[in-house]
Amino acid sequence: MEGNRVKTPAPMPLAPWVPDAAPSKVKIAAGTVDAKPVYALPGDVVAEVRKAFVGTSYQREKMVKFLTRAAESYDRHRYEEALRLAKAVADQVPGVAPVRELAGLAAYRLERWPMSRAHLKAYYELTGDPQHLPLVMDCERATRRYKQLEKTYETLAAAEPTAEVIAEARIVLAAAWADDRRYHEAIELLIRAGAAKNLRNPSYRHVRLWYALADVYDRAGDVAMARDGFARVVAVDPEAYDAAARLKDLGAPAPRKNRKKRTVPVSKKKNVD
Repeated sequence: MEGNRVKTPAPMPLAPWVPDAAPSKVKIAAGTVDAKPVYALPGDVVAEVRKAFVGTSYQREKMVKFLTRAAESYDRHRYEEALRLAKAVADQVPGVAPVRELAGLAAYRLERWPMSRAHLKAYYELTGDPQHLPLVMDCERATRRYKQLEKTYETLAAAEPTAEVIAEARIVLAAAWADDRRYHEAIELLIRAGAAKNLRNPSYRHVRLWYALADVYDRAGDVAMARDGFARVVAVDPEAYDAAARLKDLGAPAPRKNRKKRTVPVSKKKNVD
């Protein structure tokens, strides 16, 4: 047995262990990776919050951070978060108009009517700017405060608003009167505002007025005038609101879209000798 045993070869010696060098950090050239943009508030708003806040510097900067996050959340349509953060800042600095504006707009998006009305009305009292008073009126309409709504409209009209703002206010007032079954007054108001005019190239506010007038006619039971109003809206923009669906429900076909203006004048025919 000793003579038949096969000797196994000796194992190869292990190579000496050498530690690997630590990998060098790769530097990324500037501009090769898209960094997330930092959201920042306007400097005057930040300065106003810092000036109005009473507390430690840490708490003051916390309010600025909250407001920044609230504005970013609002822009990203995260209205619950925007309202929570903006309201926290508004409780601390109620005299800062942009804070009350942001809180009011976020509350309006969430249909928190009393809260939105309080913040947006405070914004008007702080600035004298009537741009959000139509939203205040809409909040009063939602809560059926029609007398207060009419007073807000009078305040807005006296503040010399822009054409767009006064048009929105008239639309809200007409809708409130229609809610109260005051159809004749609502129709007269919108007609005086220009809702009955046929325009070849209407602006956004004209289309809004057309739709509002058609809606009041429909609620008043005047089917023919409602059809005409919705048809004008659909002719300009077939996807505007629910005008096409309401026109179909009234038994009218969708009208043809208005032709666009010629951008190139038609050349005159050459005279043939």
